[in-house]
Amino acid sequence: MQRQGKLTSLTAPLALSILALFAANLSQAGDEAALETKDVILVHGAWADGSSWSKVILLLQRRGFRVTAVQLSMTSVADDVATLQRAMALDPGRILLVGHSYGGVVITEAGNDPKVTGLVYISAYAPDVGQTVFSLNALLPETPVNQEIIVNAGFLSLTKEGISADFAPDLSEKEKQALAATQGPVAAVAFGTPATAPAWLKRPSWYMIASEDRVISPELEAMMAQTINAETITVHSSHVIMLSRPEAVVDFITHAAHGRD
Repeated sequence: MQRQGKLTSLTAPLALSILALFAANLSQAGDEAALETKDVILVHGAWADGSSWSKVILLLQRRGFRVTAVQLSMTSVADDVATLQRAMALDPGRILLVGHSYGGVVITEAGNDPKVTGLVYISAYAPDVGQTVFSLNALLPETPVNQEIIVNAGFLSLTKEGISADFAPDLSEKEKQALAATQGPVAAVAFGTPATAPAWLKRPSWYMIASEDRVISPELEAMMAQTINAETITVHSSHVIMLSRPEAVVDFITHAAHGRD
């Protein structure tokens, strides 16, 4: 009897732990079931690559999302749209497209695919018909990063100072060095290519403004968000919100994955 009593005292807390874990799993399953979209494709911008989403990828996967981060050539809008279209073709589910910076141009052009449920712009360009990155930038005084752009054989790169002071001033020195080493130059022609059939005209959209952005003017970001009728939030961050505020970005993507009323 004494042995049985000891066994009971040991198993009671174990049973409670199992029940708590089971309840937590049910809650998580319920949250995931409520998601309209579980597949997310992340599209990086100029002067970056797919690794710029590394923090966001891990957090999204922990929440049960299936995640793909494309690697753009940034040789032209057409080439980059084709890259995204190939990724969408391989994805069997309904897709939420997330674009950062120049990646916003790409999701704007590719987002008319019937698989796409919505567009999430993270301090990104959201052009209207006929607009380009250059024409959008010209609507307001130029941002500090423009003084740090290097032109080489028709491609635009940033100086190390541009990465450190303007592109990602709120990151650690190690992260800035990694960005400088992995930055993807963008063809100037891509910044001059006009939008033709913006997907936000037919798809719901969300926009995250970076209040301390020194690449795209926060005022321009707010203007674009209003134009596309996006559900909008503003966070205190540099241009690279996905690296400086990954939790906020993941919360925003998760919110968008539930769709709009």
